[in-house]
This record gives sequence, structure tokens and C-alpha cells, in this order.
Amino acid sequence: MPDGPDIAEFQREVASWLADHADRAPRDYGAICPPELIERGISWQRTIRDAGFAGIHWPTEFGGRGLSVEHNGVWLLECARAGVPPVLNMVGLVLAGGALLRYGTPAQQERHLRATLDADDVWCQLFSEPGSGSDLGSLSTRAERDGDRYIVNGQKVWCSGGRYSNWGILMARTDPAAPKHQGISFFLCPMDLPGIEIRPLKQMTGESEFDEVFFTDVELPADHLLGPEHGGWGVGMAVLTSERGHIGTAVISLERRLDSMMRLSEGRDLDPTARQELMRLLSTGSAYKAMAQRQGPVASTAGSLMKLGITQMTFDAAMLRGDLAGASALLDGPDASGMLAAPGGRIAGGTSEVQRNIIGERLLGLPREPKPESSRS
Repeated sequence: MPDGPDIAEFQREVASWLADHADRAPRDYGAICPPELIERGISWQRTIRDAGFAGIHWPTEFGGRGLSVEHNGVWLLECARAGVPPVLNMVGLVLAGGALLRYGTPAQQERHLRATLDADDVWCQLFSEPGSGSDLGSLSTRAERDGDRYIVNGQKVWCSGGRYSNWGILMARTDPAAPKHQGISFFLCPMDLPGIEIRPLKQMTGESEFDEVFFTDVELPADHLLGPEHGGWGVGMAVLTSERGHIGTAVISLERRLDSMMRLSEGRDLDPTARQELMRLLSTGSAYKAMAQRQGPVASTAGSLMKLGITQMTFDAAMLRGDLAGASALLDGPDASGMLAAPGGRIAGGTSEVQRNIIGERLLGLPREPKPESSRS
């Protein structure tokens, strides 16, 4: 066990600190800081760092506190309860930071880990492509080795925070002749390299939180490779598993949404269908909360079960809240925005269809889906 406070003592420490400092935080924007809040997000990250709550489970030599992932889980849950973001953005401290801790060379760790905690390095994720989102193994962005550099060409989409990030975690194909999961490498990519073009994507909510990123003959130094060449699939899957493992905050967010629906329904004469749906969501939400508390903050395949259930519940809750709020509330405001944004949770971090495959194959032991080439008669 790491030295430091036990879980109960740490929870009291966190709750007390947040009670005194939550007013300095931006609104709880979730996993990714929207562009209009980036300055406040960076300031909040540095406030967290100064208080010793950034990189809670990271080794002390990299600026962390050296505590357990359970301590970090307490921080995530208490931030969710306080309605403040626990990090500047998840891509930096969870995805890039986790990958660097596990796969980085000493030089890469020295260069990036403290800078990430300090919000000097701000990260975006460069995985999805127009033709490969859920089927990430089919990505087509190329990184061709040329001496001490790689020449990168291709396109990425649904990049969160690309416009304000100075670094990105990039998956690209380095061996086109290899089977699709075996010819991919993982890179740390400076976002100011010549040949990188970033364009905002307009969402149906009217916001532009995501970007598409184009690579045209981008020269990426070879020492920016993270992990083994052609071994990036394993690095990427470890990163995505970490993303799905931070499920406790989603439970608290869902809990707040259900509480708000209960308040909205007070004094209303709900029809039997709406009343039954509300009770179903409240009881199912309690079950997922208990499951999350049993699982804890450690990422695992069970995270796919939680991700599937909670994102579907969030969608259903947004639809019911829209019904309860009435037609006028859907023209503008948080109810309208919530309904428009709700489908995104079932796509980000691996679609619901992908999560069902993972649950069937890895948790239930069902046969793997046949490959297209093997299913032909």
C-alpha cells in the first residue's frame, strides 16, 4: 500500500478542499474542456496541481502524489458531486499520461509528465478517421519511416480540443502489409508541425467542440514513437480501456440528472407511461451506482457493461426530461441542448455496438464474430 492517508481520511480532505475552492472552477464540462473555457480550465488545473490533487496516483518522481487508483477514484467522485471538472481534460491526464507512464521512455516521461500536470502540455486524441471510428483497426493514416523521422499523411476526425492543444496522441499505420491490428504504431505528435491543418466540426447542438485534423507530409521525429514500432494497437487499447474505466463520474452525473427530473416532476400529474419510465430510470440508476461502487475506479472489461448501460440511461433520461419539460423548453436552453447531445455518449469511447461485442466475447464467453473473409461461402 502506498504511504499516505487512508481512503476515508482522503475523502474528507478532498471534500473539505473542494468546499473552499469549487467557486474557482469552471462549470463541470465533463471529460473535455470546450474551447471557450480553455483559459479557465488551465487555471483550474494549476490550482489542482498546487493543492496536490493532480496525478494523485502518479509516482512522486513525476510530480504525482504516489497514492492508489482508489484514492484517485475518490477525487473523481467528489469532483462530480461538487459539480467541478476533475482535470483540465481527460486526454492529457488519463490517456496520454497513462500511456506515458506505462510505455514511455525515461526521456519521454521526463519531457511530458510534469508538463502535463502543469497544463503546459495540453493534449488531444488523434484516433478516429472518416472510415474507421469503432473499427479503429481499419485506420488508413500512414506514417512511413524515413531515416530519423516518419512522414505522416491522412485525416483524423472527432478530435477533442485540437484547436487549443499543443500535443496529440496519434495512431497511424506504419506497416501497410501487416494484418490490420499489427501494422499500427502510437506516436506523441506536436500539433504545430508544418503540414498539420485543424478545422472545427459543427455539431447539431450548434457548438464546435470537436475538430478534424489533416496531415500532409508531416515530418514527425522518430523518437516520438511511444512503445514498439507496429505495436501501437496494444498501446491504444490500453488507453481506451482507461477511458472506459472512469465510470464513477458518469454515475454521479446521471444521479444529478435523475434528481433534477424528480424535482421537475413534483407537483405534476404525470401520465402512467411517464411515471413508469421515471421509476424505471431511478431504480436502474441505483443499480448502476451500486455496480460502480463495487467495481471501483480501476479500468476493466466490466467498464464496457457500465459504459453501455449508463450512456443508454443518460439518453433515455434526456428524452424523458424533454417530455416533462414540455415543448417550449425544447426550443432553447439546457433541455434542448441535452436532448441534442445525448446520442453522443453512445458513440464516444466505443459505440454501444462495440461494447455489446466486448461484453459477449470477454464477459459471457460467446464466440467471436466471424471475420468477413471467413464468413464467405
